[in-house]
Amino acid sequence: MNSTISLLECTTTLLEGLITFISPCVLPMIPVYVLYFTGEEEGRRKGRTLLRALCFVLGFTLLFVLLGVFAATLGSLLVRYQQIVNVICGAVIALFGLHYAGFLHIAPLSRTLKPGASVRSGGYASCVLLGAVFAVGWSPCTGPFLGSAMMMAATQGQVLHGVVLLLCYSLGLAVPFVLCALLIDQLKGTFDWIKRHYGIINRVCGVFLIVVGILMMTGWFTRLSGLLA
Repeated sequence: MNSTISLLECTTTLLEGLITFISPCVLPMIPVYVLYFTGEEEGRRKGRTLLRALCFVLGFTLLFVLLGVFAATLGSLLVRYQQIVNVICGAVIALFGLHYAGFLHIAPLSRTLKPGASVRSGGYASCVLLGAVFAVGWSPCTGPFLGSAMMMAATQGQVLHGVVLLLCYSLGLAVPFVLCALLIDQLKGTFDWIKRHYGIINRVCGVFLIVVGILMMTGWFTRLSGLLA
C-alpha cells in the first residue's frame, strides 16, 4: 500500500466535506445552529460565538476521525486483497454518486435523523456534544460523501492515512460552518443562490463521486495519487 498521502486524496476529501455542507440536508439548518452558537448575544460577542462554533466543529471532527481510523484499520486487515478492496470501494462510491445525482434512489441515504435543536446558547462542552450529535444524526443523508471519504481511507489501509483524509473531510465541512457563525447575515444571498440551484449542484456533485468511484475501480486514482504524492 502507498504510505504517502497525495494532494489528490486530500483535495478530494476536502471537497467532499464542502459539498456535505451545501447539501439539502445541512444547509437549511445552518441558521438554527448559528442561533445556538450566538443565543441572545448575536452581533455583540463574536469571540464567544467563534469559540462555540469551534467546539461544535471539534465534536464532529473527533467522530469523523474515529470513523477514518476504523475504516483504515479494516482496510489494513484486507491488504492482501487490495485490488478487490479498490474495486468494491470504488463501486460503492459510484453508487453513492448515482444516488446523489438523482439517477438512482437509495432510501436509507434519503433519511435524516435530526436531533432536537435548542435555540438557547449552550456552554462549550454542550457545543462539542452537539457537534458529535450532528455527525451521527445527519450521517444517513450526508452519507454519500462521508462514505466516500471512509472508503478512500479503507483502500489505503493505514491509520495515519485514515486520520489525515477524515481531517481533510472535516476541514471542508468546518470552515464554512465557522464562517457562517460569524457572517450569517452577509452570506444569506449565497445560501439563497445555492438553494435555487440545488438540482444542478446535486447533479454535478453526484457526477464528481461517480468519476472518483470509476477512477478507484480502474486503479487510476492510485496512479494519479502517486504522481501527486
